[in-house]
Amino acid sequence: MNDRLSPNAQVILLLTAPLIIGQSRAPTKPLTTSEYHALACRLRELKRQPADLLEPGSRKEILEWGFELETHRLQLLLDRGFLLAQAIERWRTRAIWVLSRADPSYPTCLKKRLREYTPPILYGCGDASILNTGGLAVVGSRKLHDTLVEYSESIGRLTASAERTLVSGGARGADQAAMRGALTAGGRSVGVLADNLEKAVMWRENRDALMDGRLTLICPYDPAARFQVGHAMQRNKLIYALADAALVINSDYRQGGTWTGAVEQLEKFRFVPVYIRSHGECGRGLHGLRERGAIPWPDPKTPDSLEMCLTAHRTPECRTPEDGAVSSSVRDEPPTQTDEPQDAILPNASSLDANTSLLTPAGQLFSTVTTLLDAIDGPRTVTRVAEYLNVSKSQAGDWLKRFQEAKLREMFERTDEPKTEAQLAEMLQISGPQIRTSLKRMLKDGTIEKVSHPRPTRYRRTGAIRTLFDGHD
Repeated sequence: MNDRLSPNAQVILLLTAPLIIGQSRAPTKPLTTSEYHALACRLRELKRQPADLLEPGSRKEILEWGFELETHRLQLLLDRGFLLAQAIERWRTRAIWVLSRADPSYPTCLKKRLREYTPPILYGCGDASILNTGGLAVVGSRKLHDTLVEYSESIGRLTASAERTLVSGGARGADQAAMRGALTAGGRSVGVLADNLEKAVMWRENRDALMDGRLTLICPYDPAARFQVGHAMQRNKLIYALADAALVINSDYRQGGTWTGAVEQLEKFRFVPVYIRSHGECGRGLHGLRERGAIPWPDPKTPDSLEMCLTAHRTPECRTPEDGAVSSSVRDEPPTQTDEPQDAILPNASSLDANTSLLTPAGQLFSTVTTLLDAIDGPRTVTRVAEYLNVSKSQAGDWLKRFQEAKLREMFERTDEPKTEAQLAEMLQISGPQIRTSLKRMLKDGTIEKVSHPRPTRYRRTGAIRTLFDGHD
């Protein structure tokens, strides 16, 4: 945590934080997230920023413009300077830092995705830069069988081997198991807590990873806040917003935080693709999520295949600084009217071409299947693919046809050099009859053409530049 909070951060803390010291509670109710957002919008209209409220003259002038909030209440909250100083000292002794929405280092994903739902303050411990790395969010119910505990840990280990961040809620069950798997494998993890950050940073099992910079714990609520169901529900959206994709290990049906958070993502926010566990027996809750658009998890086994799950459907709303993300404004400003609306992150399936777009649920699944098929060594037969993906031969045959045709089109786009049927079959590691079926289809739709001379017959994309060695068709 910085030794000195920015003036903007100080004001946002005064307005929104309960500043719990021991058993004390704020005599005046702090602003809620929506109330603070409305205030921030009004300040922007006045071409002001939160720090201006620290100056008595500016404060009076600003408050005279009138707010929907009671002016007396704002005054009382802003006059809590001594209480804030005590709270800051308490947090500092526990290595807890504070980030406000006005700070440039506030996670870009949260500001771009959550918008008016963005927490005004984040409390945390550990390396804050991890919050901008995306990764895989793993969520699930607290009650978990031993087999699913091990499965969750294996997901964490795979995430670590892919050098990606594991994001979760830090609760018992799937959350802690996945985080434990990532950390014990030397990876990094972000825990988005709903309560008791002060206690969590002191736990022995967390200390080494926190000090090594591999674990970051954050909470949008006061570090001393106790558990509340509402807080647990609200923090779920932060877990999804910090990730590139999410995996639901298990869920109750139509009840509980896991179900509510997943449905909220599928039907309202749609920040990231939501996968559901497909390994082993799946309960009614996971089936219910699938009916709402969740995607069966293809159980990637390698870092490359996991990376495909995380990056194939990445949206511009959450890019790391290295990717050229838009930096947060120093001012705490609401989104501009030119920002893309939340419901435009994923287009309607009817507007997409199944062969070119991977944003529909079916396209998302096939994108991951393509990565897995790429990883198969040797001939790709229907039987082998069915066993490898644990699907029926009918489904394997359909995927294999789509895969080989997509690969053929991609290959013909990359080169003008004609290829024989045998060369193509060897390059794609498929049988002669399979390659002939795809070639016939592509000849019929005019994508490719035959080169008959010299023998044997070869194929190239239509309109390719011809050479002296091609002969005559």
